Amino acid sequence: MDNSHFLTRLLRYLDQSMTPFHAVENLARRLDAAGYRRLQEHEDWDLAPQQCVYVVRNGGSLVALRTGKNCLRQGLRMVGAHTDSPCLRVKPMAELREHGCLRLGVEVYGGALLNPWFDRDLSLAGRVHYTDSAGGLRFALIAFERPIAVVPSLAIHLDREANQTRSVNAQRDIPPLLATLDDDGSGIDFRSLLAERIREQHEGADVAEVLDYELCFHDTQPAAITGLNGQFISSARLDNLLSCFSGVEALLDSDPEVPALLVCNDHEEVGSASSSGAAGPLLLSVLERLVGTGDALRKLLARSMLISADNAHALHPNYADRHDSNHGPRLNGGPVIKVNANQRYASNSATQALFRHLCGKLDIPVQSFVVRSDMACGSTIGPITASELGVRTLDVGIPQLAMHSVRELCGSEDPFTLCRALSAFQSLHELPPMD
Repeated sequence: MDNSHFLTRLLRYLDQSMTPFHAVENLARRLDAAGYRRLQEHEDWDLAPQQCVYVVRNGGSLVALRTGKNCLRQGLRMVGAHTDSPCLRVKPMAELREHGCLRLGVEVYGGALLNPWFDRDLSLAGRVHYTDSAGGLRFALIAFERPIAVVPSLAIHLDREANQTRSVNAQRDIPPLLATLDDDGSGIDFRSLLAERIREQHEGADVAEVLDYELCFHDTQPAAITGLNGQFISSARLDNLLSCFSGVEALLDSDPEVPALLVCNDHEEVGSASSSGAAGPLLLSVLERLVGTGDALRKLLARSMLISADNAHALHPNYADRHDSNHGPRLNGGPVIKVNANQRYASNSATQALFRHLCGKLDIPVQSFVVRSDMACGSTIGPITASELGVRTLDVGIPQLAMHSVRELCGSEDPFTLCRALSAFQSLHELPPMD
């Protein structure tokens, strides 16, 4: 596999993964095609050596496992990422019928940059639960697949100070505009629209009543290779679908004899505290069903290591002073080791050294990120998973700009480079001593 082939499939994955549910569905299809077998959590598992399986929880989180030759002796080479991105989530009673217009009320999910959401062609996607004509409870993933909404800006003539003082009120300013209405305010029923979309996308599905939904607005502009020399990727949801895609490709490209695991958690952008988030029991429950509890589990974890892959802040050429002068990762400069003395990242010198050693063998450059000492530091699933499991952990990511914008930017060489490094890690038959 070369970078060109990798990028073609990455861009398609980004475009088709509008929500965590779609992101996991597309990961599952990739695993199915590679011969992985889906397990159900409510069923018995019989995990023997040389098996490739995966499990999905709540539609938005996934764990893929390759048991290898002897996982108890070798431990696991684990890679972690997250499937969610900041966005606008539709409220349960969303319809706003005022001033001859239909808008939908939304909540801001995660730490989104809100200004870039204005004046974009937006569509809607997510998960809908409904009853059929026999009273059965069902669900479906849907996507409108075309622009259906916009958040219009207020004209400069009505806000002369907008370029100096504009702030965004999420309750007042952000509800997207979908349509104009009849004089009496009628004409469009949102849940009827959802039912119709289910029938269109799922071969005439029997939809009696839409009960509930989890829907996200998303930008419709396709992911693209951009820049004068094609050196950038511009796309929605690079943070952190890029790591999910690189992680699954690394797993499938690595040595099948080595026990390895990929975990892609939902809800990282809102703190990971959920049944399917990194602070929940999903990964631990899979490991317990693999080797049991007690000493067997503790020995497995002592022989294992996790790389938490989540994008890093590239040095912004217009705001270079926002970086520590010695730690400004550049686009296409290779993967970034993320370090924080206060454990907002879980990297330590032992896990960093191993990653540098692996990348050195592949002639892959490695960069470092440390936040300015006078600024707050973000975090990842790395410290959460490390504290939950006690497993050695490294935080890495590729550098990107415009993090948490509706459209983000990264280098076009870095995703494949990260994939190569993760594949080398998941091909390690033995971990060197680290204590």
